[in-house]
Amino acid sequence: FTGTFIVFVYVWLPFMILPVQAALERVPGNLVEASSDLGASPGQTFRNVLFPLALPGIVAGSIFTFSLTLGDYIIPQIIGTSRLFIGQAVYSQQGTAGNIPLAAAFTVVPIVIMGFYLWGAKRMGAFDAL
Repeated sequence: FTGTFIVFVYVWLPFMILPVQAALERVPGNLVEASSDLGASPGQTFRNVLFPLALPGIVAGSIFTFSLTLGDYIIPQIIGTSRLFIGQAVYSQQGTAGNIPLAAAFTVVPIVIMGFYLWGAKRMGAFDAL
């Protein structure tokens, strides 16, 4: 399982870094400077200025990585883990067993999880800055 996790991080990390970097580049530098001028510590600046402004990029990156990782069935097959991921279950039920209804039922799980995640992110105000 550790090897699969390391390969997942290696493959999908750019899909998390790029949206976060784009969100951080849109933060005006004078906001960070004003925060420090007003006496905020670096931790307070991160928590009260940078994090709320970068939240849409964090949400977008996590959507990319989470959805792509859930559907990935090639990496666990190549690495040879004994655990069954959702992508492997869909592949085995649809491809090998020919059980298309069960494979379709497995694909509903990530859709429902992503729906709840987007609902929670919207309630937190992650999409207000877009």
